Amino acid sequence: MIRVVVVDDETLVRSGFQMILNASDGIQVVATAEGAQAADVIRREMPDVVLLDIRMPDVDGLTVLRQIRTLPEPPHVAMLTTFDTDEYILTALRSGADGFLLKDTEPEQLSQLVRTLAAGGVVMSPKASRALLRSHPGAGGPQDADVARVGLLSDRERDVLVLVAGGLSNADIGRRIHLSAGTVKDHVSSILTKLRVSSRVQAALLAERAGLLSKNGDAAARSSRDHGR
Repeated sequence: MIRVVVVDDETLVRSGFQMILNASDGIQVVATAEGAQAADVIRREMPDVVLLDIRMPDVDGLTVLRQIRTLPEPPHVAMLTTFDTDEYILTALRSGADGFLLKDTEPEQLSQLVRTLAAGGVVMSPKASRALLRSHPGAGGPQDADVARVGLLSDRERDVLVLVAGGLSNADIGRRIHLSAGTVKDHVSSILTKLRVSSRVQAALLAERAGLLSKNGDAAARSSRDHGR
């Protein structure tokens, strides 16, 4: 059972997410909270996943994110946003957010995204990904120094990066390209080091900016088929 805490200052959002997720097999919302209560609730419940509003009036999501990242076994955290404003997005990435979801994410997508998040995958609803890339495309375009570091990756690391950007966990990636989860973990660690990023989400955004992902989102599937031959 995947244990989830939903943190948002709007009662309607909290209750809506709780209803959708509790109706999904293998997922239970164990608590909901507003910003000021969030850190204490998360410490008490020890969830696997936290869906955390990035903007709240009393204690904002960035503050809560930093607090729970100090826990001995921090949960996976996806920031909830409307993308009405984007000033906090890069800060959230640097602070260790595992992904971003729009508050109007389709119900059928939400439960799958939570499962992916719990498995250690990158979580980015399609609309959120497009909005984030539009907001932060990279000042230098294809020649951006951050993007250029993608060239440091080996062919296998590029394959792993494409699958990471597709939202797959280490175990799923291993099954796709016939590697152990431990070997995939080593590749992911090397990728993060070479790209000088601290999270899978940041690595996925660099993959997008470097042109490693197809526009229709099937790059990971192609990589899987190529390695399966």
